[in-house]
Amino acid sequence: MGKTYERIDGRLRTFIEAQPLFFTASAPLSGDGTVNLSPKGLRGSFAVLDERTVAYLDFAGSNAETIAHLRENGRITLMWCAFQGPPTIVRVHGRGEPVFRDDPRFQELLARFPDIDATPHGLRAVIVVTAELIRDSCGYAVPYMAYEEDRELHGKRFAREDDASLSEYFANKDHIATSLDGLPGLPLPLPPSTV
Repeated sequence: MGKTYERIDGRLRTFIEAQPLFFTASAPLSGDGTVNLSPKGLRGSFAVLDERTVAYLDFAGSNAETIAHLRENGRITLMWCAFQGPPTIVRVHGRGEPVFRDDPRFQELLARFPDIDATPHGLRAVIVVTAELIRDSCGYAVPYMAYEEDRELHGKRFAREDDASLSEYFANKDHIATSLDGLPGLPLPLPPSTV
């Protein structure tokens, strides 16, 4: 039932870009390390950069496991499910890289997300993923669920922060600068935002 694709284009790209939710999975190299699986939302925070490259905005949160895993080994899988319409699951297995706010590429990448105001969300990085394997599968067991709207809580919470207070918030969290498994996470203090 599953099919492998050479590139993200046509129907596949349309499907991915239409989903309001996707998931990221990453893990450290250590066999007993913590596997991380995260839901990602907020309309406009995901972009297809080209036929084999995608990116998403990494916003403030209570940990930075994906960033730590990408810094250590680069492995990441992204997954989208159809909760409405024909049953479909798409996975992009690839290599990822966090592009931080002080990276010369950051502003150019940020311009690829014109449909979201990243300012109130405590933007930490742009995660860029180069696809190595692109596959779909049936999704017959995925339930129907209706998307209503994005939650406003994240933006309301982090809009109160400036660069200094956001760095302090991150410094006070156990698993931002260092992952659950002791890997380097988000470099602190945050460089000044140019958003």
